[in-house]
Amino acid sequence: MTVLNSLRDSSSVQLVLLAVSAALVILGVYLFFRMRRNPMDREQRRRMVVNLHGRLGDAMITEVQDNVVFYEYSVRGVVYTASQDVSSLREHIPIEPDRLIGAVGLKYSTQNPANSIIICEQWSGLRLGTPTQP
Repeated sequence: MTVLNSLRDSSSVQLVLLAVSAALVILGVYLFFRMRRNPMDREQRRRMVVNLHGRLGDAMITEVQDNVVFYEYSVRGVVYTASQDVSSLREHIPIEPDRLIGAVGLKYSTQNPANSIIICEQWSGLRLGTPTQP
């Protein structure tokens, strides 16, 4: 009788181990494909998270090279220099990027102030008023 019970117990343990192993394999495959996400998708997701949860601030665009906008801003006395690739956001910028130099709004992550944006698909900190004539 005890031999039969020990055989049943060992088969149930094997079944539990098999189920746990299968769950771990499925989790590993999910994490692998999630990490292989397209870099453009990751950047868009980052912009959306900063837009949704970010805090507003002021920045100064200092330079524009090709489709990259360089800007500076200050959070709690710390000056940050950052850049944002706007090549995928060209349809949201009504003027040539090199004419953007000047003051803009930005959103930054409260958890990591170095994580910031000046424009995304749903929000823009660009101040596109009409230029004044001298």
